[in-house]
Parts: sequence; structure tokens; C-alpha cells
Amino acid sequence: MTDEAWIRAALTVAADAPNTGDVPIGAIVVSPLGEELARACNAREALGDPTAHAEILALRAAARSHGDSWRLTGCTLYVTVEPCTMCAGALVLARVARVVFGAWEPRTGAAGSLWDVVRDQRLNHRPEVVGGILEAETAELLADFFRSRRQ
Repeated sequence: MTDEAWIRAALTVAADAPNTGDVPIGAIVVSPLGEELARACNAREALGDPTAHAEILALRAAARSHGDSWRLTGCTLYVTVEPCTMCAGALVLARVARVVFGAWEPRTGAAGSLWDVVRDQRLNHRPEVVGGILEAETAELLADFFRSRRQ
């Protein structure tokens, strides 16, 4: 599948998330062979866990199924919005090869917008970053969610 197809799949994960009040963000981890290892949506509200971002939950599940301990070497993380600092740090530490995302997040993004944690030259692992895939669609999902919260 193409990067666009995987982001579309992540959009489905986000849009189909249970109505728990969580921000609709979806993430999918794909193996080096192109097989889906894990998918998750935000679940901070559902789990009462401040670390239950879609990326973190997907990385945890992928690490359990990948078979190389916690290392996700060669894997790609697809996510509907640019990762925050926590998620960017986690994907770097997991040795993810690529992070591909939809909407840029200028307020909290840590893959090139506000910060660039994933490509910091001081780190020993720097994943490839591809942003802005289906940007309008991924941004609209978030805008709709926040618009509905303000009503």
C-alpha cells in the first residue's frame, strides 16, 4: 500500500474511535514487509491515561507482535496528525524507520512544526519524516471534533 492508503486507513481508525471524548487521532504501525502490526486511536479519556496517545498505544502493540523486543527497526508509523514531543520521543526510541503523518500541528508538533525531535542531530537515531499526506482531510477531522466541542 502507498503512504496515502495507510493514512486513509489511519483516518478510518480515528473516525471509527468510540465516542469517549478523545481527540480523533489514528495510528498504524507497518512492518518492513508492509504488513500491519498494530493500530490504535487516542484513548486518554477512555483509559484515564495521559500517555494513551494513538502513537504510543500502536507502538506498544506493535512491539509486542513484531518479535524484536521493543525495537521496531525498519517499521513505519502512520498517524493522522504530527506527533507531539512524547510520541516523537517514543518513536525515536523504538527505532522506527519512518514516520508519515497527515496534518501538521503548529501548536504541539514535534516532527518539524514547533519542534523537530525526530531529526535532532544530537540523537543517534533519526527516522525519515513525511508530513502533509492527505493534510486537508486529516485536518478537517480534527477541526470537526473541536468545532463540535465548542457548541
